[in-house]
Amino acid sequence: MNGKPEAGGAVRRKLIDMARVIRSKNSGPFTLTLDIIFSSADDYRALKESGQMSRGLIADAYGIDADRISDVIFFDPASAVKIVLPRMVASGGPGDRDVYGAQQHAPLLGLSFALPWNADDGTGPPARGGEPCPTS
Repeated sequence: MNGKPEAGGAVRRKLIDMARVIRSKNSGPFTLTLDIIFSSADDYRALKESGQMSRGLIADAYGIDADRISDVIFFDPASAVKIVLPRMVASGGPGDRDVYGAQQHAPLLGLSFALPWNADDGTGPPARGGEPCPTS
């Protein structure tokens, strides 16, 4: 099981098990875009409906204040989330070690979420990479 058991029949799911793409790139010299494209619409919908993918969560992962996260955009047609945040150093500026912003997605790789699990029929989002958590 990934993480501690959750109440209410939830399962702890790792983002890396739900997404087929997790990447970062420049969206200008001073901002980064983080893209998460989910493997299934069910996984995407479960995470979106849970309300757990928030500015606060991303800010904590990146060690910045939540008000510095410009946008967290859910794009239903692609089962994707786009996050916009400031670069710590301007692209190509002194001290920049990632001019394309392509290596800035690493903090997302450790995220996990408590998502609903349908214990009655054994179906639901945890089809891959998760186990039902016992209810307390």
